[in-house]
Amino acid sequence: MVGLIGARASGAGDLMHPGYEPDQIFLYRDRVDFRKSIDGLAAIVEMELGMNIFSNSLFVFTNRHRDKMKILYWSKNGFCLWYKRLEEEKFAWLKGVDSPSCAITQEELKWLLEGLDIWASRPHKSLIYRANI
Repeated sequence: MVGLIGARASGAGDLMHPGYEPDQIFLYRDRVDFRKSIDGLAAIVEMELGMNIFSNSLFVFTNRHRDKMKILYWSKNGFCLWYKRLEEEKFAWLKGVDSPSCAITQEELKWLLEGLDIWASRPHKSLIYRANI
């Protein structure tokens, strides 16, 4: 997959900028007023999620119409805010999640950005059988 900055992407961090590798990625369940920028989104992370905004994590938000996405993260000496606006489609978003956030993998973030519904595209459950002897 070619990253959004034109380099070959090896992880979600490369979509943000080369060399950045987040430890975790969190989707915020609720829709956000997209007039909020870094300070407003950071307040959501700290006050509503109770998480450390300065951790090595990506925090992903969507707007009411689900046609925009913002990703906030701290990188060494300052905040970075990444923004994507879809022209005709909508982002698939959390389904059946009771907690205010959901952790996803780097690969799932890439799929989400490409338009896949990662909740509908789960593989079948692994089954483990034992023989009764």
